[in-house]
Amino acid sequence: MSRSLGEYETVSQQIIDFHSHAFPDALAPRAMKALLAEAPGIQAYLDGTVSSLLGSMDQVGIDSSVVCCIATKTEQFDPILDWCREIRSERLIPFPSVHPADPKRIERIDRIADDGFLGVKLHPYYQDFYVAQDSMAEYYQRVSERGLLLVVHTGFDIAFPRQRRADPRALRQVSEQYPSLKLVVTHLGAWQQWDEVRQHLLGRPVYMEISMAMEDLGPAMSRQMLMAHPAEYLLFGTDSPWTDQAATLSQLRALDLGEPRLSRILCLNARDLLSEA
Repeated sequence: MSRSLGEYETVSQQIIDFHSHAFPDALAPRAMKALLAEAPGIQAYLDGTVSSLLGSMDQVGIDSSVVCCIATKTEQFDPILDWCREIRSERLIPFPSVHPADPKRIERIDRIADDGFLGVKLHPYYQDFYVAQDSMAEYYQRVSERGLLLVVHTGFDIAFPRQRRADPRALRQVSEQYPSLKLVVTHLGAWQQWDEVRQHLLGRPVYMEISMAMEDLGPAMSRQMLMAHPAEYLLFGTDSPWTDQAATLSQLRALDLGEPRLSRILCLNARDLLSEA
């Protein structure tokens, strides 16, 4: 869809964070402590509660955040879904999670769609799968059939050994095998697999969310990659609470990408993608 310069100016101050996390208040202290223990090199900028996320959004000027949930066990589906119902609002857009090993995974995906949620989150490390393994076919097909967005952690993960669970070649394979799947890859294609991102994903019609990438790449390489990918396939994300939303936004704005591309990253692409789900 083509947009006039006036439309870019209208939305230039709107921001949608396509990758954030939070936990129920009673669970947040325990969950944050456990996650920080698993990844000694990571820092938490919020306490993991919804109120702290909303406070950060208010301070930074973020209009809405996609809250990505991860079911690390099959029995976590119902509690996560119930909590997603509780927090759902114009400002918080929760994506529930269905464990790939769940024998009721197709029924669960249907429940998510029937409840009006817009997407699902997968994490190959925490959920112990490989993105291109044959057993994921039914999962991807059902998500695609129900018109849900699929956000997938990609690249390595600081809390796990460097197994190639979600590398760029495999992600390209999935995107080509399921062309109607609304796939969103996190961390600018694959965290700390940047050469492979350039080879297999950059320039292709694959949605990339940018969290955790600029800190690793530095300004020059970040700008080069963001300018090389189609503007309509880039999404702003922070992975809050593991990064500072204000710092990520400041880093992005400092890259001098131009107002049309910046507006697409901060709002337009996410708004269009969410409205189509």
